[in-house]
Amino acid sequence: MENINKAKQALNNVIYGKEEVVDLMFVALLAQGHVLLESVPGTGKTKLAKTFAKVMDGKFSRVQFTPDVLPSDVTGIRFFNPKTQEFELRVGPVVSNVLLADEINRATPKTQSSLLEVMEEYQSTIDGETIRVDAPFIVIATQNPVESNYGTFPLPEAQLDRFLFKLDLGYPSIEEERNILHTYRTNDPFEGISASLSLESIRTLQSEIKHVTLSEVVSDYLLGLIHSSREHNDVDLGISPRGMLALMRAAQARAFLLDRDYVTPDDVKVLVPYIFEHRLILSMEGSIKKTPGQVVNEIIKGVPVPVEEGAVRE
Repeated sequence: MENINKAKQALNNVIYGKEEVVDLMFVALLAQGHVLLESVPGTGKTKLAKTFAKVMDGKFSRVQFTPDVLPSDVTGIRFFNPKTQEFELRVGPVVSNVLLADEINRATPKTQSSLLEVMEEYQSTIDGETIRVDAPFIVIATQNPVESNYGTFPLPEAQLDRFLFKLDLGYPSIEEERNILHTYRTNDPFEGISASLSLESIRTLQSEIKHVTLSEVVSDYLLGLIHSSREHNDVDLGISPRGMLALMRAAQARAFLLDRDYVTPDDVKVLVPYIFEHRLILSMEGSIKKTPGQVVNEIIKGVPVPVEEGAVRE
């Protein structure tokens, strides 16, 4: 935990005022989930992803998505080498520990879909050959919502469902920007970042969080939220079983990072907006009246929160 806290501090020294986002990034890492960062240009999405990769002693790859990027540019390709007169395999950037998919919504749907297999199964298939991707592996994708009507391709529901969290960085406050001016005036703190987490320690932590207790009381609360999302009048498509398991694992990771061996209802409740909003498909009438965030708030308010801590720790 000491190394996790050191890594968090390193990120907070580079990206000011985003402590909650940084915490959620580490929840995603331990829960073996992926993160979609969405915000207007210049708010630190790419910087956050690069810094997050730097505190891990692993392989970092980056793909700058544009409409002409091909699936083989992401997964890899088998090509004929005229010198050896043989076909050789060249693996793509997906074979890494941290993959930055920059401006993912600029890629065509065919290229976007090239990430589906590796995000779910930790493997990539190239010309019939399966290439394993070792844990830890996390995709950190960025997208700019401002340019959604020109030169971009919205991520399909199947792709969104594979992201554990969708996080909005937003603009910093005036005090936070004052700190940014003061710090970056003389140097870039990113240059002084060093790895504080080994791949083996991350794998150990990912295994340990699976032993965090999820009581029947908390399980029932979690299931109540899932089924409420499917039964809401303004929702056409609620949270899938994949989303349910994502919420469970993320709640275990949050509890672990808060030095607890059991999940509380608050662990679940706090994470719901980041897991539900990008997964919900609103009905046509619902989308006219409300935003996904408003619907998620209604779902949370509509499910009673367990209050007996003794039952939570059973």
